[in-house]
Amino acid sequence: MLIYIIRHGETDLNVKGVLQGWVDEPLNESGMRLARITGEKMVGIRFDGCFSSPLQRAAETARIVLEASGNDLPIQFDDRLREISFGEAEGRRRSTLGEQGRRFFEEPFRYEPFPGGESIEQVCARTQGFLKELLMRDDGKTYLLSTHGCALRAMLNYLYEDPSDFWHMHVPYNCAVSIVEGRNGHGRLIGDDVIYYDRSQIVDRYAK
Repeated sequence: MLIYIIRHGETDLNVKGVLQGWVDEPLNESGMRLARITGEKMVGIRFDGCFSSPLQRAAETARIVLEASGNDLPIQFDDRLREISFGEAEGRRRSTLGEQGRRFFEEPFRYEPFPGGESIEQVCARTQGFLKELLMRDDGKTYLLSTHGCALRAMLNYLYEDPSDFWHMHVPYNCAVSIVEGRNGHGRLIGDDVIYYDRSQIVDRYAK
């Protein structure tokens, strides 16, 4: 069993340094282009199923990757794949978030949610619940999951060598792909932040 987990392509709010959370922002031109390149590099992989966050940027990424890779199958949406909710902070620039914003990126397990938002632990619980449920199928099939930066790190946290490093050294780059091998209901990370496009096109908007 193989599970390919992709972070969505770039959006205009990514470029502006805005916390998107559950804000339903579409991909921009660059985001669509990198998703298409990623899909083209995946030609030859036959996906048996695809699950996505219902948010536009993830859904569009899944659609483009499936089309470019030659996979004609429906996308199934699951709320557990949504990005973390930032509550009242959604739509605000990262630079305006003070100590809470700093903790989110530098000490996420000490991050205190903004009113109406989720904690890191809550996102870990829902995303890992989805992944573990999928792994329990143990059906030998290949799946594509399309999700978000924090949600992806939360989902894979228990599979990383050092779970205390939540961001796994950095926020996943747009269209980075992690690959999980499933066997007997358990997962093993065999591909870590794989980039299918030219690495010179990587933009790290979260570097210190």
